[in-house]
Amino acid sequence: MSVAMTPKEREAFLADVHVGMLAVAEEGRGPLTVPVWYLYEPGGEIRLVTGRTSRKARLLERARRFSLCAQTETPPYKYVSVEGPIIAIEAAELERDRRPLARRYLGGQRGDQYIERTRSEHADNVLVRMRPERWLTVDYAKAQRA
Repeated sequence: MSVAMTPKEREAFLADVHVGMLAVAEEGRGPLTVPVWYLYEPGGEIRLVTGRTSRKARLLERARRFSLCAQTETPPYKYVSVEGPIIAIEAAELERDRRPLARRYLGGQRGDQYIERTRSEHADNVLVRMRPERWLTVDYAKAQRA
């Protein structure tokens, strides 16, 4: 039996709250791989926010594509890895981008507190939007049911 997820399963999994591991090529080195908060709705784009002048942003601008992996931390393990082109890098907006991301990962009240506490240091953030092209998935629970 295959342990791969169906398209519906993989999209639902990726839409759940997981810290993603972003990987982006870096010339002359291994890829930069860092944890990120992200937003995803089934059938849509992957959206993340980062500092405009950060190493991550510079590499994303240069590479114009990245990979993101999200996983469970307890057995039976599951993961979704997705890769694709960046379709836009644009100024991040507080209410459209930053606040929904903070609330997703911290909850309503703590997310709002985080936004207020970090408002000035994140004023120059960018929104990075990626269109998923290639998927790699595993759901080891399927092997246990076989």
